[in-house]
Amino acid sequence: MSKPNKMPNAEYTKSLSKIYLELVKWQYWIKEKGLRVIIIFEGRDAAGKGGTIKRLMEPLNPRGCNVVALPAPSDRESTQWYFQRYVNHFPAAGEIVVFDRSWYNRGGVERVMDFCTDTEYREFLRSCPEFERMLVRSGIILLKYWFSVSDEEQERRFQKRANDSAKHWKLSPMDLESRNRWVEYSKAKDEMFFYTDIPEAPWNVVDADVKKRARLNCLTHILDSIPYKDIMPAPVELPERKKQGSYERPDINTQTFVPSKY
Repeated sequence: MSKPNKMPNAEYTKSLSKIYLELVKWQYWIKEKGLRVIIIFEGRDAAGKGGTIKRLMEPLNPRGCNVVALPAPSDRESTQWYFQRYVNHFPAAGEIVVFDRSWYNRGGVERVMDFCTDTEYREFLRSCPEFERMLVRSGIILLKYWFSVSDEEQERRFQKRANDSAKHWKLSPMDLESRNRWVEYSKAKDEMFFYTDIPEAPWNVVDADVKKRARLNCLTHILDSIPYKDIMPAPVELPERKKQGSYERPDINTQTFVPSKY
């Protein structure tokens, strides 16, 4: 299968470098203004969410931005209010939280794989919009991204993972099962959008058939979604180092060094 509309590496690298600088300015603004930001990344398996999250996080200060990728709920968590374990990770003032999959698990994999009852699913569709409206009213900035990938491109990526030993871990049993349930996932996504694509927190769909373009388009949209100004501090001018006192260091041979194999 051929990859459509491939983006040249030089063009991608140049564009990404510019976006990285803007993301640093963006985070300074969020911290200065005490904003609380939640960014949700959802979409089909192998759609490129992880790669985009990696590029988003790369230039940012991890002390003010972290990724939440929760495992399956524990027995105790399964008895809690459905949204409870996600709320525990919400941002404070000046912080950004990125959800690598979120409460929308119930509208996708849990629905398709019968991991929840029909009653639980219907309650999720009713309560999720109200939950998100409440978040927005409280002052939280909520951005939701759905990475859309074609059947053919998803299969191409699955085949690539299957043939690359370093990427076998990316092919979970759930990923493999999703190959057989394309239509079911499509129906679940369409119904989820019908109920949860609300004016207060709309879904932003990313055409993800070309990973590099998807990353740039998504990161640019994130920057455009929260107006900011450049308040980065001026470059630090380092003074001359103070003279150091005399000190005789231990013999270097007393230390254990990592072997130089490269």
